[in-house]
Amino acid sequence: MSLPLEGLSAVVTGAGRGLGRAEALELARLGAAVVVNDYGQPGRDGSGEASAAPAEEIAAEIREQGGRAVAHTGDVADFGQARELVRLAIGEFGKLDILVNNAGILRDRMVFSMSEDEWDSVIRVHLKGHFNTTHFAAAHWRERSKAAGGPVYGRIVNTSSEAFLAGSAGQPNYAAAKGGIVGLTTSTALALAKYGVTANAICPRARTRMTEDVFAGLRAPGEGLDPLAPEHVAPLVGYLASPAAERLNGQLLVVHGGMVAVVERPRVQAQFDSKQDTFTYDELDALLTPHYADRPTGETFAAAEVLGLKRR
Repeated sequence: MSLPLEGLSAVVTGAGRGLGRAEALELARLGAAVVVNDYGQPGRDGSGEASAAPAEEIAAEIREQGGRAVAHTGDVADFGQARELVRLAIGEFGKLDILVNNAGILRDRMVFSMSEDEWDSVIRVHLKGHFNTTHFAAAHWRERSKAAGGPVYGRIVNTSSEAFLAGSAGQPNYAAAKGGIVGLTTSTALALAKYGVTANAICPRARTRMTEDVFAGLRAPGEGLDPLAPEHVAPLVGYLASPAAERLNGQLLVVHGGMVAVVERPRVQAQFDSKQDTFTYDELDALLTPHYADRPTGETFAAAEVLGLKRR
């Protein structure tokens, strides 16, 4: 029996640990040849000396299980190294079919305490890193489509976060980057659809090195699969990378612990029209202030309210 990703090749960034590792292993299990990318810095804040070990270990694990994989240890936030990552996939496997963008770092701080470098570094790795690989993959698919005279196969799965959906007080850089990734995803989905390429984003919730503080109070069960295990997220990535997901494009999905939720695009909650040529202050006060009268001062949307979900 053929596997759903048999004959396809994939790049997974940040694949040496956590979510990226689980995703790379899942794509390989489904039949894809995988380029395992990881810069290999030990600190989740991007600190420490880069190491080839994480990427090489996962690539070796895939090969030991009978799959095809090579390691790439470059920094995807560097434009030139992202180019070489895509070229490696094409050189090793003849083409690139699937791009999973997962690489990221954290440098948490309240907005009034955050330094310029803490802002720039997180935006660079998350948002620019997603753009860099997407740029070169998109150019590859466009060239192939022109040569073929029609659509080709291409899948992009980007990694956003519920920090974008509901805010995260100590992560203004991270939340902004993850919101930017959603914008990049929807723009890319529109631009590449005619070439046969889809682009979707996920908001995963998983226990990894990046989230060890967030879930510090939630212990993993003594037996069975942890509800916050990255292995709950990987199957959705495998599905989005597959031919079965050809009708999903420009979508945002939340995934964790055996649950997948499809997030609607923002909808208008209420509309107010001026009775004059333009609004006056008094008219806006009369319309908008009563609309928010039942909401406590300073309250923001909670994740459950935004998603229509209850946290489990």
